[in-house]
This record gives sequence, C-alpha cells and structure tokens, in this order.
Amino acid sequence: MVSLNFTAIDFETANYSPASPCAVGLVKVRDGKVVDTFATVFSPPSGYDEFFEANIRIHGIRPSDVADGPTWSEVLPLMLDFIEDDVLIAHNASFDMGVLSESARVIGVELPDLLYTCTLQMSRRVFKGLDSHRLPSVAARAGYEDFKHHDALDDSMACAHIVMRIARDQGPGSGLDAVLQAAGIELKSIKK
Repeated sequence: MVSLNFTAIDFETANYSPASPCAVGLVKVRDGKVVDTFATVFSPPSGYDEFFEANIRIHGIRPSDVADGPTWSEVLPLMLDFIEDDVLIAHNASFDMGVLSESARVIGVELPDLLYTCTLQMSRRVFKGLDSHRLPSVAARAGYEDFKHHDALDDSMACAHIVMRIARDQGPGSGLDAVLQAAGIELKSIKK
C-alpha cells in the first residue's frame, strides 16, 4: 500500500504583510488518516504586529487575543518540529509559503528545504465543474462542509480532507504521488 502522508498548513495574518502571522493550524496525515494537530495564536514579529481592522473582520483575532501568548519566535521551532520532513499542503499555498518564508526571514531563521503543493491548484484540475475554487466550495465538493472558514486549524483540516478525497478518488491505497499525478502538478520547494 502506498502511503498518503503530509501536513496541511494554514496561516492567518495580522495585516497585509506576509511577515505578520498571528495564527497557524497544522494537520498531520499518516496513511490517509488525520493523526495529530497543532494550532495556536501568537504575537507577530515585532515591526509587523499591527492588526488591521480588515484582517480582524476576516479571522476575528484581535491584539488582546495574542497579548499573553507566545511569540512567533517561540512558535516557529515548535511548528518545524511538528512538520518534520513532511510535504506541506495548503489552499492557495503561495500565500502560506510566503508567510512562512517572510516571517522566518524577519526573525533571522533559515528554514529547511520544505516541499509543498496546493489544493487550490489541485481543485482547478480535478474538480473542474466548480463555480468557485475557494476553500469552502472545494471542501464541500470533497465532502467536508462543517468548518469555520478563516480559523487556521479548521482551514488546514479542510485542506487535509480535500487531499484525502482526491486520493480516495484515485483508488484504494493511493498516495500523494497519485494525487499529484491526477492534478498534473509537481511539488515545489520553499527555497525557490
């Protein structure tokens, strides 16, 4: 049996800068099943920590929600320990990988050479009849409807379920290679 192993990821940001993460959700999948999660809110890096009202309206996270919690500098190593050497998967991955890269850079942390792919790109090629390829529409098409959009853990869980659905549609025991092949996409490196 080919294994379906990966970590789904989603960030929320305090403002329009990719260096302003204030929440992350991670969902670890092993052999096509969710086995662990990691989620927290935290203070964005200094200098990028202003919360814009537009962002607050989207995700509901306010400065007071992160004031007594960890900082991004404390959260990043915990995240990387959780991810290990997994492939990362996000919906609109260029956004989430941009947040991870830029926010690590501003605190002086060099990231490992993480590989990633995108459920938005997958859905455009696999679920062609959808009116919208926004996360709620794609998740509903994958049979995962009951989640709070713009909650980092809920969004990463929806993303994980999209990949698991595409794998199931490829046949029993299908792994990430089969998902990528069905979507006609390849893994990308965060370093490029």
